[in-house]
Amino acid sequence: MSAKQLWPPSDTGEAVAYIKGGPLAPDIFGIVIFRNVPGGTLVSADITGLPSYRPAEGGHDPVGPHGFHIHEKGCCQTGDPDDPFQAAGGHWNPDDQPHGNHAGDFPVLFSNRGRSMMTFFTDRFRVWDIIGRAVIIHQNPDDYRTQPAGDAGKRLACGVIRPVRK
Repeated sequence: MSAKQLWPPSDTGEAVAYIKGGPLAPDIFGIVIFRNVPGGTLVSADITGLPSYRPAEGGHDPVGPHGFHIHEKGCCQTGDPDDPFQAAGGHWNPDDQPHGNHAGDFPVLFSNRGRSMMTFFTDRFRVWDIIGRAVIIHQNPDDYRTQPAGDAGKRLACGVIRPVRK
């Protein structure tokens, strides 16, 4: 593929998901921005209100670092307040890969006094591939191996990915 085919994109080149916490973590707010760049997509997250890290003790999973994924459906309806955001479906996995290699598997978010900022590059998708899907932040870290979702625990926050119109 030539550089001319990669940049600038002929359609949506930027998208945003405004993240809002659900009943298990109502203080979470933030933004995730997706930008097409040559060869892939730049993902930038700025999230506040994350629960502080708590190590695994007494048979309970740790809280944080927080699993962070694109999910199949762009639906952030709370549903069951004890198990929210199930309407977003599973991890987005267009290539039918085992967990840890889903296109929607992202690095975990580390809470630094409730805040996490991160930017990373992925060549697994372009912005137009993810419009209308959801970003989910989970309670527990993703182990990147347990099938089908990495044992990332409850869904704390959600945001639908929408195109940025210029």
